[in-house]
Amino acid sequence: MYKNLRLSIERKIPLTDQEWNFIVEKAEFIKLKKNEFLQIQNSNSSYEGFILKGAFKTYILNDNGTESVIFFSFENEWMCDLESFYHQKPTTYNIKAIEDSEILVISKTNKAILFEQVPKLIQFHIIMVEKANIAIQQRLIDVLNKTSKQRYLEFIEKHPQKADKINNRNLSSYLGVSHEFLSKIKKRC
Repeated sequence: MYKNLRLSIERKIPLTDQEWNFIVEKAEFIKLKKNEFLQIQNSNSSYEGFILKGAFKTYILNDNGTESVIFFSFENEWMCDLESFYHQKPTTYNIKAIEDSEILVISKTNKAILFEQVPKLIQFHIIMVEKANIAIQQRLIDVLNKTSKQRYLEFIEKHPQKADKINNRNLSSYLGVSHEFLSKIKKRC
């Protein structure tokens, strides 16, 4: 069941069966239906998670009640509210399933225990944090320097199977455009 998680880790570091068993013991399996939350903004519940099946949106709810989608996350990807998880602060983002999903999560406490039991996971952790920082920086650069159309086309190219499952409201929020403008972009493409 957790084969994809093991493959994800072993792309970067080898694991013995004993080390793998330690990881499985500390991970929690969560099933969420479409529109259920893994995390709610300003709560004290933050996880690091690996998506086995499904898709999520990470977003903030603005003061005026509108959503600003920051990221989408899909199968075989990691996701985390970094500041909340690592510094035990209230969560910054809402993380919501946008389709029926299955995810393996780990708490900060269990991750610290794993670092003691399997020290080479620290190397994997560093790689993950580097990858997350790069993704955040790339997202910022894209928002500042690319047109909405360019961002839309790159998203469709990167996630061709998932793009149709994301509704226009979520996709327009992610791109930072109105529903009407997104419809125009789609018609031109």
